[in-house]
This record gives sequence, structure tokens and C-alpha cells, in this order.
Amino acid sequence: MATSHEHDELLVQEDQFYHEYWGDGFHEHHHGDKYQSNFITHYLFSQDHKMIAKQFLITGMFWGIIGGLMSLVFRLQLGFPEENMAWLKPILGKWITVNDGIGSLDPDFYYALVTMHGTILVFFVLTAGLSGTFSNLLIPLQLGARDMASPLLNMLSYWFFFLAGAIMFASLFLNTGPFAGGWTAYPPLSAVPEAMSGSKAGMTLWAVSLVFFVVSVLLGGINYITTVLNLRTKGMSLWRMPLTIWAFFVTAILGLLSFPVLVSAILLVVFDRSLGTSFFLNEIYIGGQAMEQVGGSPILYQHLFWFLGHPEVYIIILPAMGLVSEVLSVNSRKPIFGYQAMVLSILAIAFLSFIVWAHHMFMAGVNPFISNIFVIFTLIIAVPSAVKVFNWIATLYGGNIRFTSAMLFAIGFVSMFISGGLTGIFLGNSAIDIPMHDTYFVVAHFHIVMGVAAFFGMFAGIYHWFPKMYGRFMNDTLGKVHFWGTFVGAYMVFWPMHYMGMAGVPRRYYDFTTFDFSSYFVDTNKFITIAAIITFGFQLIFVVNFFYSIFFGKKMTDKNPWKSTTLDWTTPIKGIHGNWPHAIPEVHRWAYDYGKDGKDFIPQTEPMTEEEKAEAHH
Repeated sequence: MATSHEHDELLVQEDQFYHEYWGDGFHEHHHGDKYQSNFITHYLFSQDHKMIAKQFLITGMFWGIIGGLMSLVFRLQLGFPEENMAWLKPILGKWITVNDGIGSLDPDFYYALVTMHGTILVFFVLTAGLSGTFSNLLIPLQLGARDMASPLLNMLSYWFFFLAGAIMFASLFLNTGPFAGGWTAYPPLSAVPEAMSGSKAGMTLWAVSLVFFVVSVLLGGINYITTVLNLRTKGMSLWRMPLTIWAFFVTAILGLLSFPVLVSAILLVVFDRSLGTSFFLNEIYIGGQAMEQVGGSPILYQHLFWFLGHPEVYIIILPAMGLVSEVLSVNSRKPIFGYQAMVLSILAIAFLSFIVWAHHMFMAGVNPFISNIFVIFTLIIAVPSAVKVFNWIATLYGGNIRFTSAMLFAIGFVSMFISGGLTGIFLGNSAIDIPMHDTYFVVAHFHIVMGVAAFFGMFAGIYHWFPKMYGRFMNDTLGKVHFWGTFVGAYMVFWPMHYMGMAGVPRRYYDFTTFDFSSYFVDTNKFITIAAIITFGFQLIFVVNFFYSIFFGKKMTDKNPWKSTTLDWTTPIKGIHGNWPHAIPEVHRWAYDYGKDGKDFIPQTEPMTEEEKAEAHH
């Protein structure tokens, strides 16, 4: 064991090392040093993980607004198919066709909107916006690191994401329109340029954009994994890491293993489109003429896509689970219930997520015996998810709960995850999935459990760590208005869809008034559309609150306003490059010592008493 004098000497040496590694930029200076004063290196091409987190967040918010507006346009078509939409012509141009003064949405563009909405929300918002923001912000801060393992790769990760977004955005303005073959890009619509107008250049840009996006995910993931494994501060063992870090760490591993498979699928689609290969094409006729390509299988594409697609669900939801675990514990003033079970459930979810992909393909002609295996594993994956739910509820039970905006969204996440997850048990059973497949029941299930729940986790994280990002608080009253409007609105939008799905109403249809059985749901569609417009309005309250609070929010005066135990709340109020002005704090205990030994909370930096050491030893 080192003496206290030797320990102090080690800290001085560490300080000198970081001075050499980071230069003077690692301290806060008031004399306009190069790092702080240069606008381009500070705000645009920053290598500081905290600034990169803000870049991911604000870019993700931009895409969230775009994706949300798209859903409102196609919901107007579904809710009011007979209404005049000519008023949208100044915005959508030729995609609104006007006959005798009556405007209607072009059917091809309807499918393009549905495709873009899915692509943008799944990849650009809930993957990059959620994981990119909070992995960047919290991994170094909560582990006790000056920055990511490679700040340069971190910066490149954001700019590849930005480039992917720019290419996708450009595709919206093509003469033939953006890609319209569904966010899953199934062949032949994605592999045959002549299939429809949205299969032409729009699909090419979609493919290029997604490849750049995957490069961003891989650069980020390598960085997160390396930082977690190599840059933890003294005393920060794996079993002392907060659950947020476990979630980000496992998410990065999932992305690293699954996203390259998507690139391989997209590459083969591009070969089929451009080089005359037939990986996914067989006996396709266009205008009565047979294409030359034979021998391919579109089912192969589904296997490749869903091998990414199912881990992707957990790449989205695991970071939200980590954020919610932290927020629930801090605001319940209680230790998280069953910490080791929570970690093991994260690892179990990650492992099982790779062996359930074919439950998306029960209707694709897969051998029923194989389907049975995927049914079993799909139902087993509900077990670690249920462990997490019970542990969250046990954490809340008997807690001294503070109903902050972040806490409300965390509790709302648990509600959404339970109600959305239960419907997944139906769809995971191949016999029940046959009548439910491609109906509104599926739309309701995955929007609640993955889309809305992930957004709730993201909002909980933004409200909770906003002071850490900007040194000010968001308005709590507006935050609560935002929560209740979103919570009620989300259930009003997606809950009725379960009943439509059970009645057999199919998804992705342009107009339901032409069928007798689905025309019964015209009023339901109107209700859903109005609820969606109102719910989107509440998101604008959040956007206004967010940007107003950056400049005019209540200033942070205490560097640990939530009375939290983790290292992220030990850094100065005004963030500095390198995070801590002197030596990095040492960790002595786990991240959830709340309500212990008569104290409200005990920070991780506080040494353990002899009694605690003896207890830990046993």
C-alpha cells in the first residue's frame, strides 16, 4: 500500500502527464488561450467530449423535428383522406397534386414520407441522438477520464454522422423524390431502380448516407469501449460503474457487431442495382418484361437486415434504460435495487438480441421448426427485461421521491416499457403473429416500446444532465407540462392502433376508405391524427424551453444540484477541457450509496469506513 505522501506524489505525476498530453488547454484559462478562443476548434471541430455530446444532441433534435413533421403530413392523409390538402402545395410543391382546386398527397410521396420518418427516427435520432449524446457526455465524466480514448476519432464520429444526415437531407429535394421502399429497404423495391420513382436516385443517396452513418457508429463504439476498459480512474472497478456506463458499454459492443452486417446488405443491394448481380433478385418482371437477374433471394436480405435490426432495438433502448436507472435512483434517494441483477440483465439482453432476429420473418416462409426456436428465445428475452422492470419498481417503492421533470419522464419510461413490452409477447409467438403481421398492432407495439419509451429515456437524461451541459437549469414547470402532454398524447396516438390491428387493418396503406372493413376506422384515424398534432405541439414547448434555458435559464450555483453520488457532479460548474482542474478524483465505493448511515448520500469519492470494508469483505 502506498503512503499518503507517495499517493500525493503519484497525483502530481499524473497532473504533469496530463499537462504534457493535453497541453495548457486542459485547464481553464481566462486569458484567451488557443483552445478556448478559437471558435472553429471550440464549437465546430471540437475534440472535447462535452462539446461533441452537445453537437450530437442538437443535430438529433433537428432530425427529430424533421421526422416528426413528416409523420404529421402522412397522418393528415390517413386521418382526413377526403380533405383538400392544396394548402400544403407551397411547402411540398409537386408532391401535392391539385385537380379542380382539390389538393391531394401524391401516393409515391406518401411512401417516401413513411420511409424517411422511419429511417430518420430510428438511426439519426434514437441511435445517434440518444447514444451519441449521452455516451459522449457521461462515459469520461462518470468513469473519471480526461476525455475519450481518442478525441480525434470522437470528432470524426460526429462529422460522419453530420455528413450522413446532409446526404439524407439532400435526397428530400430530388426530382424523383427520396427513397420510398420502407425504412427496412426490402428488395426488390430497393434493388430495382425502375420499380418506382422513389427507387431511383433517392435509394442511392439513402444507401450512401447509411454507410457513412455506420462509419460514425463504429468510430464512436470503438472509442466508448476503449475508454471504458482503459481509462477508468483509480478505484473504479467494473462493479463500481454506474448502470449508465454499463448500458453505453454494452450498446457500443452491440453496434460494433451488428452494424457492419447492415453495410454488407446495403452493398449487395447496390451491386444488384448497378452491376447486374442477383443476390436478392429472381424472376422479376417490369412492364411485362422479365429482368435478366435470376437465382437471388429477397429472404437473404431480410436475414441480413434483421440481424442488425433486432440488436438495433436494444442499441436504442439500452442507453435509455441506463439513464432511467440513474435518474430513478437519484430522485428516489434510494440505492438502485438489485445492481448486479441489473448488470447481468443488460448482458443477457445483449446476448439474446443476436439470436431472435427471425421473429421479424415468421411470414417469410421460414421453416416452422426454425420459427419455434426463435419463438423460444424471443420469449426468454422478456425475462431480463422483466428483471429490470421489477427492480425499477422496487427502487421507487418506499422512496423519498422528488418529482422533477427528469423523474417524471423516467417513471413514464417504465410505464411505456411495460405496456409496449407486453404486446411484444403476442407478436413473439409465431401462431399469433400470423394474423397480426403487418397490421397496426405491430405499429402500436414498436412505437410504444421502442420509439416513445426511448424518447422518454432521452428526455429524462436531457432534463437531468442539462445543468452539467450548460451550467443552467431548464424550466421545471414547462418540463412538467411537456411530460403530461407527451405522456397522455403518446397513449392517445398509439393505444387505439392495437384495436385497429386486431381488426386486421394493415399498415403502410395510403387510404383505408376504399375497403369496407377498414372504413369503420375512419373516425379512429381522425382521432389519432389530431392527438399526434397536439402531442407534436408539446414537443415544441420542449424545444423552446431547451434553447431559452441555454441562455436565460436559472444559473447553477451548486456543482451537485441533485445531490448525486457519481463523479460527473464533482467537476467545476463551468466545464473545462480535461474535466477536472487538478488530479482526477479516486473512487472508493459503488455509485448508489443513498440513505446510508444516516446520510442522504455518500459520494463515490468518500473513503469507506472500517465497518464498510469489513462488510464488503464478507
